[in-house]
Amino acid sequence: MEHVAPKPAAASAVRAFLHEQENKELLRFLTCGSVDDGKSTLIGRLLYDTKLIFEDQLATLEKDSKKHGTTGDDIDFALLVDGLEAEREQGITIDVAYRFFATPKRKFIVADTPGHEQYTRNMATGASTADLAIVLIDARQGVLRQTRRHSFIASLLGIRHIVLAVNKIDLVGFDRAVFDRIVGDYRAFAKDLGFETLTPIPISARYGDNVTQRSGRMDWYTGPALLEHLETVPLASADVKKPFRFPVQYVNRPNLDFRGFAGTVASGTIAQGDTVVVAKSGKPSRVKRIVAQGGDLRTASEGQAVTIVLEDEIEVSRGNMLVAPDARPHVADQFTANIVWFDEHALLPGRSYLLRTETDQMNATVTELKHRIDINTFAHEAAKSLELNEVGVCNISTQSPVAFDTYADNRVTGAFILIDRITNATAGAGMILHPLRRASNVHWQALDVDKKARAELKHQKPAVLWFTGLSGSGKSTIANLLEKKLHANGRHTYILDGDNVRHGLNRDLGFTEEDRVENIRRVAEVARLMVDAGLLVLVSFISPFRAERRMARELMGEGEFVEVFVDTPFEECARRDPKGLYARALRGEIKNFTGVDSPYEAPEHADVHLETTGRSPEELTEALETWLRERGYI
Repeated sequence: MEHVAPKPAAASAVRAFLHEQENKELLRFLTCGSVDDGKSTLIGRLLYDTKLIFEDQLATLEKDSKKHGTTGDDIDFALLVDGLEAEREQGITIDVAYRFFATPKRKFIVADTPGHEQYTRNMATGASTADLAIVLIDARQGVLRQTRRHSFIASLLGIRHIVLAVNKIDLVGFDRAVFDRIVGDYRAFAKDLGFETLTPIPISARYGDNVTQRSGRMDWYTGPALLEHLETVPLASADVKKPFRFPVQYVNRPNLDFRGFAGTVASGTIAQGDTVVVAKSGKPSRVKRIVAQGGDLRTASEGQAVTIVLEDEIEVSRGNMLVAPDARPHVADQFTANIVWFDEHALLPGRSYLLRTETDQMNATVTELKHRIDINTFAHEAAKSLELNEVGVCNISTQSPVAFDTYADNRVTGAFILIDRITNATAGAGMILHPLRRASNVHWQALDVDKKARAELKHQKPAVLWFTGLSGSGKSTIANLLEKKLHANGRHTYILDGDNVRHGLNRDLGFTEEDRVENIRRVAEVARLMVDAGLLVLVSFISPFRAERRMARELMGEGEFVEVFVDTPFEECARRDPKGLYARALRGEIKNFTGVDSPYEAPEHADVHLETTGRSPEELTEALETWLRERGYI
């Protein structure tokens, strides 16, 4: 078949069309609110009315509406967005669903987020990149707790434009008084949330009233239809005025002649020849090349994925940032942040988590929970923990310095997540408020006599022997017998016993989960100092949580932590009951007793596993002593 080249005029028109589409403004927005407010239905209606549903999609939608729909013989537009089978079967949204559509004026990416409280983390995910939030409210229900929660999280995550979509207005007879009451309630609640615009629109997502065009059934409403507002709401211009930030994803070195730093420009612009600074070290260099797919660029700006080649061979690794020399980010290992907690296990000060930024990752500890925020009144409440979906302000301490901006200045470089070290689940999302300077004038003092010198004087390898097990398992008995043997052989030791320490160092702590975490944190720090003194430290604590035992291990050097699991069944411990505690706990007289109404997380990979059934304390002590001798500790 003969190839026919397109006419010049047609080719020019195609190029002009593509250029126009490429340069349209992009608005990212999300729908949020309480359960059954019609978020998925609204997005489905938007896609349908803007004629962005293909014929085969429409046919499938009509079929699914008969099987799963909740709108009678009408099309259930929610099914267009709820893609998971579980969502269709239950009639709820679980995961975030992203959809793209465009009009002649603007391009859009919309995130449909769940309304259920248990999926708040997914709502926060959708909000993290959005410019605008459509907060849906069922006209019959008014402002609900989840409406407040989602609005507050949207504010924390930097969203500054809100559309208050009062949905299902048809079910209240298009009553203006109902609409005005809901708008008044919401404005009163949201007046201190810092939104730049708040536009209330009465809609019926099911029937399309005020969605893509103004409805003729509400003469009293003179504002814009939803799509009209989305096309015209002012957007922040490209962040060329913000300082240059380039978090390094990885070092690209395919051969000896090329070394570049790959990543995505988080803010600002960069050009060939510009001077940049490595955030953590402060070392300067100049940009030699900006490499992108298809060739070199003269400049790069926010959102572009590029590889930057520098003129100098300076150390830059993943997790660091290349930044503008005259507007550098903060570099600190302590800061204050807003935290939205996602995990069923509460946030506990003193517990170790993994902190992950755009490109960096390290151990981190919540050193202080300053307060919890009541989402209804915004009151600051004293609290010892953050439960699922709660919001609080915390001080964070990281194992090594982090380069960051405040979240208000940069949503990319000012955000992080906390990851549970045991389950690897995302436990919380954080927005940095400001660095803490409290330790900026405190430095390690160099000492001439170090741990190695102290250990050599004692002719032993310093270490922590961490005995863990239920109350009554025999931890203290075995630790005491072992210390007697070691002392007789001229070893330098010290026992930190759980009960003894609570008479002094930890006398202010109780037995709640929060206090147990702090109990172990303090003891681990003391044990580390004793190891530094060259001692063999025998720590005898129930220490019920794996996370705290792992935290204690990571405080020590390689081979300096030996976890000894004294494994005695609960029934045997309760039978022994040397202090009468099990009997009182089982009668309900003692609360938060490990093994009864507080959990014990047994070690999964203890260094030494002492099964006590059928074996005497002396036998177990001898076995442990042999283990230590074979590995050079004594």
